[in-house]
Amino acid sequence: MNGAIFYSGRYGSTAQYSKWISDATGLPAFSIDDPAGDPSQYDFLILGSSIVFYRATIRRWVRQHSPALADTPIVLFTVSGAPAGAKLDGWVAESLPPELVARMDHVALRGRLNHDDVSWWLKLILKAGALLNRDRAAAEEERHGFDHMDESSIRPVVELVDRYTTRSEPGRRGR
Repeated sequence: MNGAIFYSGRYGSTAQYSKWISDATGLPAFSIDDPAGDPSQYDFLILGSSIVFYRATIRRWVRQHSPALADTPIVLFTVSGAPAGAKLDGWVAESLPPELVARMDHVALRGRLNHDDVSWWLKLILKAGALLNRDRAAAEEERHGFDHMDESSIRPVVELVDRYTTRSEPGRRGR
């Protein structure tokens, strides 16, 4: 089976993870804005999305390409400041079609937020959010930024890719 990575992000963390996954697996990586990327040409897809304001940035692309994604195995990796857990799972569930969420694998990766890279408006929102955040550690990260990028954290995604590339599934499109 052949696959590809399609990713959406704002500040570079998702693109960096996509590059690391591409380097580790040999899969091509496409920004969702790259016209050369056609998801219908692949047997399985790795979708990478940052989470911004509790939503997956890839959500519109997913809806736009829903016919091509309908029977395609999907691995979603999300990139955010939030750790894996119910809160992040809820944001993903609210961003993407339920039938996709029910059948995909999801890997949560931690990202980076550098206040020098964001608009003054976003800085203001982050500082206001920090005042309301009951989680003091998360509030500090909203106020000052964070860097949780870790190349070794892509291992679960690479293992899922290995599973798809070493088996052939009856009924899947063969290439």
